[in-house]
Amino acid sequence: MAFVHRIGARTHAFADLKDLMAKATPPRSGDMLAGIAAASAEENVAAKMCLAEVPLKTFLTEALIPYESDEVTRLILDEHDPVAFSPVSALTVGDFRDFLLSDQATPDVLAGLARGLTPEMVAAVSKLMRNQDLILVAKKCRVVTRFRNTIGLPGTMAVRLQPNHPTDDAAGVSATILDGLLYGCGDAVIGINPASDSLPVLDRLLKLMDEVIRRFDIPTQSCVLTHVTSSIELMNRGAPVDLVFQSIAGTEGANRSFGVDLKVLQEGYEAARALKRGTVGQNAMYFETGQGSALSAGAHHGVDQQTLEARAYAVARKFEPLLVNTVVGFIGPEYLYDGKQIIRAGLEDHFCGKLLGVPLGVDVCYTNHAEADQDDMDTLLTLLGAAGVTYVMGIPGADDVMLNYQSTSFHDALYVREVLGLKRAPEFEAWLERMGITDATGKLLPASGAHPLLGFVQEQAA
Repeated sequence: MAFVHRIGARTHAFADLKDLMAKATPPRSGDMLAGIAAASAEENVAAKMCLAEVPLKTFLTEALIPYESDEVTRLILDEHDPVAFSPVSALTVGDFRDFLLSDQATPDVLAGLARGLTPEMVAAVSKLMRNQDLILVAKKCRVVTRFRNTIGLPGTMAVRLQPNHPTDDAAGVSATILDGLLYGCGDAVIGINPASDSLPVLDRLLKLMDEVIRRFDIPTQSCVLTHVTSSIELMNRGAPVDLVFQSIAGTEGANRSFGVDLKVLQEGYEAARALKRGTVGQNAMYFETGQGSALSAGAHHGVDQQTLEARAYAVARKFEPLLVNTVVGFIGPEYLYDGKQIIRAGLEDHFCGKLLGVPLGVDVCYTNHAEADQDDMDTLLTLLGAAGVTYVMGIPGADDVMLNYQSTSFHDALYVREVLGLKRAPEFEAWLERMGITDATGKLLPASGAHPLLGFVQEQAA
């Protein structure tokens, strides 16, 4: 179905809904690279105005990627909940924006809508929103998950402690874990990106994290961010796997480039749940996403990268994850050119994920060849904190020495928690106080050279 909008004497025509969505997207380098972006600011505005008049129910009858050829499309449409959708089923995209910004859209109402919304609907409405709109609505979304602690409660922001090491050295990993814990980070997960794919190395890292969690009775979870099939094999061998990780995308082809499909993800999900390692809940999956992954895999089908990113959240939602995060600036300037595009993408991703009922965090990050710097990351981090982001990353000095990119530091987490009054996961907050790391208000206490955590690091170095 073609779409037409007139501005003055000029008529703008859009071939179909996919073309309209792409042209309505705020400018970004990935869509320009794909040749689907608006050719001018006027065309972009015309597309937004036209998109505002599209009924939400159109997205249930006009698939951007054919149902027959893509299992993600089939998942989205087959699992759509018409009862949950009914309160907004008569609205256009523009009407839906107005509703989301109204006092009617309470946290409970938005939670009830989540299963009735498709990724394409939330991507469409995000294209009509200013940054402040994305923040306001995301702030109202409540997505709470549990494993050994409770993630996503109002007024909290968790941190993934990311102790990566270029050689997976036990002493180096342990030192970073100690550093992060003493800065009050690690409530989301202690999660390692391993340098090696060797199963014995992965097993050693899992046992290292499991030992520190058990010895000090830390109410958190661990994860080695390896391929889901490796996690399945490690579980079969009896390794202490808490969370099963996988990078995912918004099309069947892009997921295939990661070596997965929905069947493999289901196998990992069932294996992790069967272990019952959680104490307060069994949300046992961890997914990472990022705008541009489908385009880089040659599997974008001419759909804009932000809509494809939202489709990845439908994949994540199916498997009841504890954590999902967009690694927003990691793929590079080919997809998000500069700080302005990265900031916008981070707010879009967070909004779309939360509205779909996904526990979305953000790796506030950039690569060194992007037109961005740490000031841009400070801005995005602060905006996401105001928007109620589920969690962010904690990396020594914000500089990942294994993946070679810039993210957020333990100090950055202290900053945003201080400025916005954000707490840690409650079980983790109580543990920090018991361990003498923080006081009753959550403030860090002076570090002691004789802290029992230090002995663990010394053992690994011996």
